[in-house]
Amino acid sequence: MKTLNLVSLVLLIIGGLNWLLVGLFEWDLVGGIFGGMDSPIAKIVYILVGLAAIYSITLVSKVNK
Repeated sequence: MKTLNLVSLVLLIIGGLNWLLVGLFEWDLVGGIFGGMDSPIAKIVYILVGLAAIYSITLVSKVNK
């Protein structure tokens, strides 16, 4: 479970940094690395980041302890 928490955290950091770059510079890092937002690999990364965010909802109770 600790590994899943770490992977989820890393994916959320990547997603957060990507949104920071989109907000500041209108540049999508994930899309830039993987050939555009519509490339299959970029879509997989976006899906994984979204799933990590959903999973992280379960971590809220652990943080409150």
